[in-house]
Amino acid sequence: MATRAVADIMSSPVVTAEPTELLSDAAARMDEHKVGSVVVVVDGQPIGILTERDLVHMAAKSADGSARVADWMTADPYTITPDVEVVDAWNTLSERGYRHIPVVDGGELVGVVSMRDLVGIAQITPMAHPSLVDAPKGLEGVVVAETAVGDVRGQEGFYHYRHYNAVELAQKRSLEDVWYLLFSGELPTAAQRAAFLDEVRPLARIPEAVKPMLPAIAKSGDHPGPLDALRTAMSAVAQACGLRPSMDVDPGTRRADALRLCAVTPTLIMALHRLRIDLAPLEPREDLGYSANYLYLLTGEVPDPEYARAVEQYQISTIDHGFNASTFTARVVTSTGADFGSAVVAALGSLSGPLHGGAPSRALDMLDAIGSPEKAEAWIRDAVDKGERIMGFGHRVYKTDDPRSLMLRGVAERLGGDMAAFATQVECTVVDVLAELKPGRNLYANVEFYAGVVMSRCGLPRELFTPTFASSRVIGWCANMLEQAADNRIVRPSARYVGPPPPQPVPDPE
Repeated sequence: MATRAVADIMSSPVVTAEPTELLSDAAARMDEHKVGSVVVVVDGQPIGILTERDLVHMAAKSADGSARVADWMTADPYTITPDVEVVDAWNTLSERGYRHIPVVDGGELVGVVSMRDLVGIAQITPMAHPSLVDAPKGLEGVVVAETAVGDVRGQEGFYHYRHYNAVELAQKRSLEDVWYLLFSGELPTAAQRAAFLDEVRPLARIPEAVKPMLPAIAKSGDHPGPLDALRTAMSAVAQACGLRPSMDVDPGTRRADALRLCAVTPTLIMALHRLRIDLAPLEPREDLGYSANYLYLLTGEVPDPEYARAVEQYQISTIDHGFNASTFTARVVTSTGADFGSAVVAALGSLSGPLHGGAPSRALDMLDAIGSPEKAEAWIRDAVDKGERIMGFGHRVYKTDDPRSLMLRGVAERLGGDMAAFATQVECTVVDVLAELKPGRNLYANVEFYAGVVMSRCGLPRELFTPTFASSRVIGWCANMLEQAADNRIVRPSARYVGPPPPQPVPDPE
């Protein structure tokens, strides 16, 4: 990139003053020439600089009109030579906190360079703040916040909620217990669990003001989908409940808002699904647990406990997973002080991408395309040769087995069925073929591969796979939102501009 020297952009001739002049005369000269400073000289050499800031200080101290320039100038100013590059002049101004620097050549004052001059030519040499650091694409490996909600340790194949192993929680506890853990920091006692259930169960009902909107939302668009409809309905719920900006409410209100959004999400998902297939929505039952109620709202029948527990284990395993795209989105929106409904709606938009929450159904589609175990190897080799993505394999964070996939494989095997056995065979084939064709990549099955198998076995249609992911992940979003709001600073990173140098002259209209 071309560079420029200070000589190219400095102001010359310089507006000067003598140290014995009245301050009022020097100020009048600054105003006449529309400059922000005068250089104080003796025999043509700079001995000081007087700026608008100095005049403000003088006025604040009520100095009288007899004050002299020498009394208020900054003596022995820092100077630069005309051949100094513009970027170095910028760094000097930034580091020293100056706005004007005299330019001296051979001891003689030849110009002055100001912050205004440098900003005016920024299109030639873009100025960077010395504290800015380039980040990798996708922010991989960049720590952007501190959290006590949980973490993912990809090299070890381990993740946790608060201070507990997430997989162990899915194996031993209910979803409500884990929900309480993420919001309160500890697992509940029996009394705390009972009180928590009494608090959240009534919140699962859809606000009356929203119910009339749902039929139109469920069937709007040429290709309506449950996650698309959920985004719209969630926005309506936030409005109907009068959720206020998170920065304007106390912690208790923020917690109540978060509980309401988490509790109503499963009811909204199933209401919209049923309306789309011309069935009336159902009211949640307070005698059923979170996941059993979820399946009940789909069919109107109390589900098999084995299926309810399988879906619950899946939902627990997907509540939170570090600073993934949707969680980060929720925290960014929360950092603006927005209401929690807005943050959840934004996170739902992020989750709709196939690279994030949309893969469970695609992994099942892949199994359908393969058809049978004996066709798996040829199908996988052909897909790799074509550069196609193998859905349900590989993960941005895990470099070994995804612990969620290992758990869900066990759940799938426990439930049984032809699809579970087929998926296990395909997994082995995929891992072997990828190890051969992409050595060193360490591609293993991720959570989406067996998630589709489990949900399908439990009676959930494929279009509900990603919304089911959302039904539990909203709890993790809200836990992060509560944490963000409690100690907030707006998320405002920088970007490196790489377009044509601005400002280009704006052409006159033709």
